Amino acid sequence: MHSASVAYFSMEIALEDRIPTYSGGLGVLAGDTILSAADLRLPMVAVTLVHRKGYFSQRLDKTGKQTEDPVKWSLEEFLEPLPQRTTIDIEGKQVTIRAWKYTVRGHDGHVVPVYLLDTDLPENSKYHRTLTDSRYGGDEKYSLCQETVLGMGGVRMLRALGHADIERFHMNEGHSALLTLELLRERCENLSLTCMTDDNVAEVREQCVFTTHTPVSAGHDKFPLDMVQTITGISQEFLSHGHDFCLNGELNMTYLALSLSRYVNGVARRHGEVSRLMFAGYKIHAITNGVHAGRWVSPQVGALLDKYIPEWREDNFSLRSALRIPREEVWGAHMEAKRTFIEYVNDETNAGMDPDTLTLGFARRATAYKRGGLLISDLAQLKSIAKNVGRIQIVYAGKAHPRDKAGKDIIREVFDARAALGDAVNIAYVPNYSMASGALMTAGVDVWVNTPQPPLEASGTSGMKAALNGVPSLSILDGWWIEGHLEGITGWCIGHPVEADHAESDNAADAESLYDKLERVVVPTYYHDRNGWVDIMRHAIALNGSFFNTQRMVQEYVVDAYFA
Repeated sequence: MHSASVAYFSMEIALEDRIPTYSGGLGVLAGDTILSAADLRLPMVAVTLVHRKGYFSQRLDKTGKQTEDPVKWSLEEFLEPLPQRTTIDIEGKQVTIRAWKYTVRGHDGHVVPVYLLDTDLPENSKYHRTLTDSRYGGDEKYSLCQETVLGMGGVRMLRALGHADIERFHMNEGHSALLTLELLRERCENLSLTCMTDDNVAEVREQCVFTTHTPVSAGHDKFPLDMVQTITGISQEFLSHGHDFCLNGELNMTYLALSLSRYVNGVARRHGEVSRLMFAGYKIHAITNGVHAGRWVSPQVGALLDKYIPEWREDNFSLRSALRIPREEVWGAHMEAKRTFIEYVNDETNAGMDPDTLTLGFARRATAYKRGGLLISDLAQLKSIAKNVGRIQIVYAGKAHPRDKAGKDIIREVFDARAALGDAVNIAYVPNYSMASGALMTAGVDVWVNTPQPPLEASGTSGMKAALNGVPSLSILDGWWIEGHLEGITGWCIGHPVEADHAESDNAADAESLYDKLERVVVPTYYHDRNGWVDIMRHAIALNGSFFNTQRMVQEYVVDAYFA
């Protein structure tokens, strides 16, 4: 009935800014991946949850205290309701699932359907109706129930919709790993078997691809086996072959996906190395992330690229020709985007930002390992650079997880620094970071700053979006930047590379390196060597933009993971 060869599963997918079904980078990457799959005419379908209450809306008071508000959005305005229904058992009760469809179209009209699963139906219990409400909506039990709906319910919904011919199931992170057990259950049921066999495991493994996204422990879900059996109904006998993923009385979703996938990859070369150390004994490849060029290039830079590289949207690699775009036109397009962004910041924060001042941007989820406070760790040094070398202003953005106290404290630190610095270094914190504000920011700042604790930055994609717009990075050598960094050509590094098996770096030393690079190189170049600065901008587009995109990334998945 259908001709989908790849089913792409992700707990969150950023489809468009007005559909708040994503919380951050994982969802945005998923959305960019699907867009490029459509552009490349890949036979794909995608499965996620509908997240009726969205991710939260962030409010910040004058001290930087974060408050979370629910997000209201109309499913009917954006999604097509489908009549098909399927059921799964949760805690011994039958839960009915419906699906809504969102259609992603490539640049030549090729379609990738996205199915958003929904349990808010009158035949379900009050609790079960909430399972597709919120991305971070509850406790361990709620998370496992959600993952049961996504993984097991997702496979069943695809069957109900007529997708019987799927060759590969791609798990974008371990949240959907229960799909492997559903595929095993299907196979055993078709063969009238009561438990999995080695042959069945091998056949299911051949169908599955797994991308792991983070070395951070919070990204690797584990659930007590008794809870798994109670919620999913999977019997102990059925898990008897689960010695690789049932560890210490827990079902480990990452090990489940690792054990039952034909191809496993990290999301950057360094992350592949880190993952091989974390999960010894598994063959883990690396496919470096990218971003969808057409989605993240600003209108101003896009018009410039259309003029000089008219084929760039269909062939992202052609962006290497950006080196021949006249410097004055590159600078002019950037300043148009910058003025648009600065106007937005001033409207949102009343910060009084100046478009002629060197503007540093930092926008990440506010959490400890991303070290958002490193840039403001020595206010006296910042003041000195701004006074003696050239004026600086800084724009921050990013939400803290509702239960991440340390992340919320980082936001308050930024507000404290803003008050302490006053007019010496203007700082703004833009609330409610989203795809729309992210697009303005990655095109409108002059330098993208990134300071993660290595080697915990699996990849990072915000700097890639900046590079597409000619904005260079000043970043720790971790994640994608190890591959994208050419000192003084595509941007600048902070500190030195940290070995994959060494999870420590020196905050004080990294801060000193950051300030030294600002004082000696970045600020003087911006104010006193415009041609040199614009050459770095052109190289950011030509070298980083032409490679770190999802067009290249999806092609690698096709060749190495899906159909190898």
